[in-house]
Amino acid sequence: MASPWRAVVRRPVGVLGLLIVSAVVVIAVIGPQVWADAASTVHTDSLNQGVSAGHWFGTDSLGRDIFARVMVATRLSLALAVVATVVGVALGVVVGSGRVLLGPVAGRAVDVFINVTNAFPSLLMVLFFAAIFGVNTTGAVLALALATAPVFARLTWTLTASVESLGYVDAAKVIGVSRPRILVRHVLPNVAEALILNATLCAGTAMLAFGGLSFLGIGIQPPQYDYGRLLNDGFSQFYVNPMAVLGPAAAVILAGLGFNFLGEAAAHSVSGRAAATSTRNPKNEAAGEQRLRPGSPKVLCVEHLEVTFGAGENSFSPVRGVSLEIEAGDSVGVVGESGSGKSLTALGIAELIEAPGRATAARLEFDGNELRSVGEAEKNRLLGTALAVVFQNPMTSFNPIRRIGHQLTDGVQRHLGMSRQEAHDRAVSRLTEVGLPEPEAQAERYPFEFSGGMQQRAMIAMGLMGSPRLIIADEPTTALDVTTQSRVLKLLKRLCERDNAALLLISHDIAVIKRTTRRVLVMYAGRVIEDLPAAELETKALHPYTAALLSAVPDLETDRSLPLTVIPGRAPDPSEVGPGCPFAPRCDYATDKCRASEPELVPAGELHRVACFYPDLAADRVRPTTQESLV
Repeated sequence: MASPWRAVVRRPVGVLGLLIVSAVVVIAVIGPQVWADAASTVHTDSLNQGVSAGHWFGTDSLGRDIFARVMVATRLSLALAVVATVVGVALGVVVGSGRVLLGPVAGRAVDVFINVTNAFPSLLMVLFFAAIFGVNTTGAVLALALATAPVFARLTWTLTASVESLGYVDAAKVIGVSRPRILVRHVLPNVAEALILNATLCAGTAMLAFGGLSFLGIGIQPPQYDYGRLLNDGFSQFYVNPMAVLGPAAAVILAGLGFNFLGEAAAHSVSGRAAATSTRNPKNEAAGEQRLRPGSPKVLCVEHLEVTFGAGENSFSPVRGVSLEIEAGDSVGVVGESGSGKSLTALGIAELIEAPGRATAARLEFDGNELRSVGEAEKNRLLGTALAVVFQNPMTSFNPIRRIGHQLTDGVQRHLGMSRQEAHDRAVSRLTEVGLPEPEAQAERYPFEFSGGMQQRAMIAMGLMGSPRLIIADEPTTALDVTTQSRVLKLLKRLCERDNAALLLISHDIAVIKRTTRRVLVMYAGRVIEDLPAAELETKALHPYTAALLSAVPDLETDRSLPLTVIPGRAPDPSEVGPGCPFAPRCDYATDKCRASEPELVPAGELHRVACFYPDLAADRVRPTTQESLV
């Protein structure tokens, strides 16, 4: 593939910027050799002369040629600006990446520090640090670098926060990628455009800032000189020879514009291309797969899972006491309205809840391993190869600047010790299994070259790269057309049946759950309120909320002259859940008992549990009158 930098010369602004910056660099390199004598030789017979053919910018108070001095000063001005920019940007990026590197808790302290430092004007900070480090070249560089760092820290913080929450970063966490590696491979490349643009802008601004410091007498000190020192020296003769000031000023402006133009062009060309790299785990594949052998017929056992945010009186729990078991080859659907806690339940199981959130459980056992007691490395290996998570939106679940094949191979190279070629062969095999045409070519493409259905299939292929015992599919058919949705769901079922893997399917569409899974968990306000076989969903559902969800699904017999069935009211906010049954305000059959206490999930028949005080009454009354009572 051609270097992305070649795209810079295809833009007029890039050509102009490249020409100016190249000229500045050339002058900086050859300036001291070509113009050194004219810049330093004193001519007492040519003091303070104006513009002439022999002296384009005139001469200074010692008869030295000002044009030559500007050419010579280019090297020091450019070098100091670049050094200050590099140091400032590096410090800013490291500090601004604090949340990714340290986690949300320590990251909040970094955020406070960034806010405090950004509250002071940059000029004030430059003067403050210049006073600390001294009035000299080193002090000026450090002062400008430290004054620049907070700006880049805030920019980096904002940009990384928008990327860190995306699905492909969560996927990297699932397979156990370290925080520094997540930052370098998945986060920073995706915010490179803004950082490159601002860094090049900063280089031009730094030259102007150094000029300002030297002009004020707190930057470069004699006998050294840069553009600012030349401006200071020429100011005294401005009314006699304006070019003594305008010459150095023009040099600063042209150099700054060159960097700005080049930065704008480079920002559009560089950020979308990150080199694909891979690391090899020294452990061999056979050893890795042996450690992940199935340990129990029950793939997943969860007891009293809670997800909590906040602390003390301000805490609330969007997931409250969820318990479930899934055996090998089983398929369980989780259904409920938006905000019922479905996705957070899945994230809690996959150990993806980060501070300030907390996921706790009396028991969280996966494939015979209690996740709370195994070591961090073993847990990452277990979750990274035996657990497959298909996220809700495939467009944000893939890193847009890395090829599909490289993203599929990360987990098995890290945890199973495969070589790059072995991992690539497996990726092509998995892409073939999920029905993508020309899998070799698809592995070399970027996510944006895939349609939504192809991206979802590639996500499933990623989950199959290891030896998955459980596939968690969180709204896997969102934004897909009906035909593609059907194909994706059939693919998931077929793969689970072939590999005897368990499936946990999360959806707000009860019709999808009914057709795809063997067991259904109905969630409301963070709790499971009914658990029953999917085959009995339409005939034996006992909870009024389950019946209401069923009635809200239109079919071919729905009277089109009537408005669609809806459930009155709204689901409660997690912070608003009171002591009674959360569904009571929307239920036609609620009593004072329902409003005073919350029913427990209790057996209501073979393989059937329900959390309702009056399940029989609700079942008898809801089914015949669903269309009327819930409109």
